[in-house]
Amino acid sequence: MNLSYITLLLLCQLAGEVIVRLVGLPLPGPVLGMMLLFLGLVIHGRVPNGLDGVVKGILGNFALLFIPASVGVMVHLNTLATEWLPIAAAVLISTFCTIVFTGRLMQHLTRSEGEDKS
Repeated sequence: MNLSYITLLLLCQLAGEVIVRLVGLPLPGPVLGMMLLFLGLVIHGRVPNGLDGVVKGILGNFALLFIPASVGVMVHLNTLATEWLPIAAAVLISTFCTIVFTGRLMQHLTRSEGEDKS
């Protein structure tokens, strides 16, 4: 793993955090940092090989990143037990909305691609 590319990922996350806190955006800092990284890659025109290797290394150990979330669920088990209905409703509604949006977007993109070929 190349340390400069790991540093780049962390700097994008830090920049996202700083911008969110300074501007007061209702967005997680790492999400904005990911957008900044994406913008940089679009401007650069390609993903550098070193960054590709770092990301593959991180994704190879992705399962380890779920351990803190699992512990968090266990810590808040009582809250989950008392609030299961709103949580289940939110999960079901958001899943349904995501499926509908993705399907509509795919239909739109498929139609527009067919029109471009004509």
